[in-house]
Amino acid sequence: MKTLMLAGSLLALTAAMAQAEDLRFWTTEEQPERLAKQEEMAAAFAEATGHTVEVIPVTESDLGTRATAAFAAGDLPDVIYHTLQYALPWAEAGILDTDAATDVIENLGAGTFSAGALSLAAVDGGYASVPVDGWTQMIVYRKDLFEEAGLEAPDSYADVLAAIEALHNPPEMYGFVAATKVDENFMSQVLEHVFLANGVSIVDEDGVATLEEGPTLEVLDFYKAIADASPEGELYWDQSRTLYFSGNAAMIIWSPFILDELAGLRDSAPPTITDDPTSSELASRTGIVTNFAGPSNPDGAAWGDIRYFGITSDAATDAAMEFVEYSMSEGYGQTLSIAPEGKFPVRRGTADNPTEYTDLWATLPVGVDRQAPLGDLYEAAVIEDIVGGLDVAQRWGVEENQLATASKIINSQVINRVVRQYIDGEIEGAAAVEALNEAIASVE
Repeated sequence: MKTLMLAGSLLALTAAMAQAEDLRFWTTEEQPERLAKQEEMAAAFAEATGHTVEVIPVTESDLGTRATAAFAAGDLPDVIYHTLQYALPWAEAGILDTDAATDVIENLGAGTFSAGALSLAAVDGGYASVPVDGWTQMIVYRKDLFEEAGLEAPDSYADVLAAIEALHNPPEMYGFVAATKVDENFMSQVLEHVFLANGVSIVDEDGVATLEEGPTLEVLDFYKAIADASPEGELYWDQSRTLYFSGNAAMIIWSPFILDELAGLRDSAPPTITDDPTSSELASRTGIVTNFAGPSNPDGAAWGDIRYFGITSDAATDAAMEFVEYSMSEGYGQTLSIAPEGKFPVRRGTADNPTEYTDLWATLPVGVDRQAPLGDLYEAAVIEDIVGGLDVAQRWGVEENQLATASKIINSQVINRVVRQYIDGEIEGAAAVEALNEAIASVE
C-alpha cells in the first residue's frame, strides 16, 4: 500500500513539474531598484506556481523594434510590459494574443478595472492587453487660497479663469504658469490635455481631422488667458514647479511625479514656501484636479498615460495568463510599489472589496531622500481624485484608431508653434485655426 502511495505521489510530482513553464518577461522598468522589485515578485510567483520567470529589461525606446524583430523570428517573450502606443498596433499585427488578455480581464472581473484604462485598449470582442498602472496629468492648485477666496476647484475653463481673476497678483502671485516653450514635449502634453478638455481632436477615423473653428477658438482663447497670467519667457515644467514650490503660483499643470516633491521628500526639488525644505506644508495646502472640462465638452477629459501587460502570440499561454493574474492580484502591491507616485492602480479592488488596491496603494511609501505613504500626505478626497482620473483618461487618436498619426503630429510640435503665435498676438483667431489645420495636414 505504501509503495502504491509513494508511486502515486511521484507521478503527481512529475506531472506538476512537466506542467511548469519557464517564462520570459520584458519590462521597460529597467532601473536597478525597479528591476529588483519585479524579480522579487517573479520569485514569489515561482514559489506559488512552479513557473519560473526571467525578468528581462528592455529600453523603452527600443521596445518597438525589438518586438517586431522577435515576432518575425518567432521568438517573442511570453509577457511584455508596454506603453499605450503599442496596444492596438501590436494586436492588429498579431504580436498580442487578445483572447488571452480578454480572458485575464474577465477572470479578474472587468468591473474591477478603470473604465478608461480598458477602453483605451479595447478591440473587437475584447482587449488588446491587460491594464496595469497609469497616471493622469493634473491641475495642481493652492486649495487654501481657493477656499479663502470662495473659489470652486479648477475643473473647468470657467473655474480656472475665475481663479485667475481673483488670485493673479504678479510678481507675488501668478494666476497660472502655462507651458510656452515650443520645443519642449511638456508644452505638447499640456496642450493635448487642454484640447481634449474641450472635446477637440486633431484626428478622426479617416486620419487628420479638420478642426472646427468655434471649439478650437475656445481652446486658443483659454490658453492665451492662462499664458497671460504667467510670467514672461520660455516656460516649461521647471519654471512651473519652481514658482509653485516658492508660493508664487496659484495653479500649474504637472504630472503626478510632483506628489512626493510637494511633500519635501526629494532634496533635489525642495518646496521653498517655508524655511524647512523637508516640510509637507505645501502638500497640505494643495488640491488636485484630473478631469477638466471646456465649454464645448461639459463631461471633460483627463490626459492619461496607461501601461499594460501584453500576452504575446508566442507565449506559453496558460502560464503567462497565470503570471499576469498574479501580478494584478496577490502581487499587485509589489507591482505598484515600483513607483507609486506614477503608478496609479487601474484595478481598484476585487468584487468582494472594490477599493482593496486603491487603499493599498495609498499606504505605499513614496519619495527619494525620505519616504512616506501618499495617504499620510494627502486627504482621502485628493487620493480619490487622483485615481479617479483614470476612469475618463483619453489620448488623441486612440478611440479613432489613429494613435500613430496623432503621435506624429504631436511630435512635430507644429501645434505648439501656432499656439505660441496666437498667444503672442502674431496671428488672429480665425487665421490661427486655419494655420493649425494647414500645419497638422502638412505633417507626413
